Amino acid sequence: MAVSTPICDFGWKAVDFELPGTDGRMWRLADIRGPKGTLIMFICNHCPYVQAVMGRILRDARELQELGIGVAAISSNDATTYPQDSFEEMKKEAERHGFTFPYLYDESQDVARAYGAVCTPDFFGFNADLELQYRGRLDASGRQPAGPDVRRELFEAMKQIAETGKGPQDQIPSMGCSIKWKQG
Repeated sequence: MAVSTPICDFGWKAVDFELPGTDGRMWRLADIRGPKGTLIMFICNHCPYVQAVMGRILRDARELQELGIGVAAISSNDATTYPQDSFEEMKKEAERHGFTFPYLYDESQDVARAYGAVCTPDFFGFNADLELQYRGRLDASGRQPAGPDVRRELFEAMKQIAETGKGPQDQIPSMGCSIKWKQG
């Protein structure tokens, strides 16, 4: 079932965390934070929405990193119910796609709850002061292949944040599979 993200809560401060990465090290928000902003993405391995846009996520992340934006992806899904989202499978996914950013495992799901993440993909774009400025979609394509003229909404918003510290007022929510919460 597809779910959509809530409207951007401008100025909401990023919550610190410490999570293991597929690269074998522990990561905190301060390690990821970029001089011009930070993008935290909640994704997972199995979600068809994420898989459909993976190439564009990788392209945009790489280009945003070149602009001084720190980038990380977090998977918070229950790996007991969805074994393809296990930490071992995350390592394979990061290697297969050549992630240029840390891919972090939120096994307790505490970070997803702290951020209010609801779906995969769910994008949180912060300015240099770690104030939320973007909570929208990657682009208009959803699960479809992107046409040559599709607007790169996430990239454009994060570029604006890097340049001005402020995100666009008009944002269209991201849509994807719900976070797979643990039972109980």
